[in-house]
Amino acid sequence: MKVRSHILPNSLGRSHQTCYDALGEMCLKESTMNIEDNKKLASELFSRFTAGDIPGVLELMADDATWWIAGKPGSIPIVGTQSKEQIARLFRRMASQLKNGLRMTVKSMIAEGDSVVVEVESYGELNNGRVYNQEYHMLIVIRAGKISAVREYLDTHHVSAIWFEP
Repeated sequence: MKVRSHILPNSLGRSHQTCYDALGEMCLKESTMNIEDNKKLASELFSRFTAGDIPGVLELMADDATWWIAGKPGSIPIVGTQSKEQIARLFRRMASQLKNGLRMTVKSMIAEGDSVVVEVESYGELNNGRVYNQEYHMLIVIRAGKISAVREYLDTHHVSAIWFEP
């Protein structure tokens, strides 16, 4: 039984998990995913968004995944931490309001250990004629081959103007 653990990248880009069993004995296990695998998973997330494949997006996420969206509490309804179920509802609502989906373009990506940082731009035309053209910076954390957490930084004023204002 592991008491505590942490992930350390090695010089080959693979992650090793240093863990301690119930007796305090140290062990070292190589993670099943390396940095390139993590980057591919993050890239696949945005490919599925672009394809309008919301079930496919959700399939990439762990059951207990969280998605945090930057912003002041109360400024717009979507800020703060969302569960997988909550973010799924948001993705479906957004998809229903877009004419031809939301194109997500990865501009840059770096990774270390179980974390991938991605700069992304989105573009989508809403049914009401507005255009959602957003720039994001996201931190994606991967655990056991699934996305376990996302921290999304974006222009919340643009979100409010396009999605929430009458």
